[in-house]
Amino acid sequence: MRPTPSRLPHAADAEPLRRSKKTPWSPAALAIAPTFILVAISVYGFIGWTTIISFTKSRYFPEYDFVGLSQYVRLWESDRWNTSVINLVLFSIGFALISLLIGLLIAIFLDQKIRAENTLRMIYLYPMAISLIVTGIAWKWILNPGTGIEHLLRSWGWESASFNWLVDPKMAVYTLVIAAVWQTAGFIMAIFLAGLRGVDSEIVKAAQLEGAGLFRIYTVIIIPMLRPAMFSAIIILIYQAVRSFDLVVALTNGGPGYSSDLPTTFMYNSTFLRGQMAQGSASAVMILLVVVAIVVPYLYAEFKREHNDSSH
Repeated sequence: MRPTPSRLPHAADAEPLRRSKKTPWSPAALAIAPTFILVAISVYGFIGWTTIISFTKSRYFPEYDFVGLSQYVRLWESDRWNTSVINLVLFSIGFALISLLIGLLIAIFLDQKIRAENTLRMIYLYPMAISLIVTGIAWKWILNPGTGIEHLLRSWGWESASFNWLVDPKMAVYTLVIAAVWQTAGFIMAIFLAGLRGVDSEIVKAAQLEGAGLFRIYTVIIIPMLRPAMFSAIIILIYQAVRSFDLVVALTNGGPGYSSDLPTTFMYNSTFLRGQMAQGSASAVMILLVVVAIVVPYLYAEFKREHNDSSH
């Protein structure tokens, strides 16, 4: 008996074969390749170059004579750098705590289904539409003893009124907190309000049936359920505090003296104004390490949460 000839391959049968031999460089990959290369060079390439410069004794121009960790030792022996680090801690804590508190209170207020909610929400979010340079200049006028709050109070007859934080070396850093909170509290409000609107109303109704008051419902039930929103808000606020530069330049310019310097302004002044490129690079690397220490745990927590959600 003659064997039956094998069936000729059909076009549909050959399709998987053609797909398996498809080149990895798809049109989408080719489209994003230039952007990826540009980002790799302009971001990660310059991060690596800055790190290399921090181990040299470069001044106005790059010099590749390596001196080890001497720039980092010199950095941490600098009174100006240590002052900027202390200011960053004070600024970050005050900025984050006050923004969280005000944002949460405004979100709870708007969560009561009040009239003109959309208008109020727009008013609270409006400062986010203003650049930090404009915010800094506006608050510089407001806090200036000769033109701002102090001048206004004295014109009303309160001759002993004094609000000179802007020119007080011990209080200047707190003027940065005031301006930053004014700009960011509305954004934190939006984060919390989205979390509040995601709370199951049946839980609230059950608590009300049990006789729980509004204050207890929020403090015991609702606010603990906002932990993901709280965590995200804290990460965003600390990240913004670490990278703050334009607000400082516009409001205090690091003064009086260098009493309100932050690490970012220290890095700029060292690199571009004082001709200490290696020192500025070392400070930039330290700032990068702080940002990494903030962002990496956040990304890990988000990845872990998504993994747990998918596993359920």
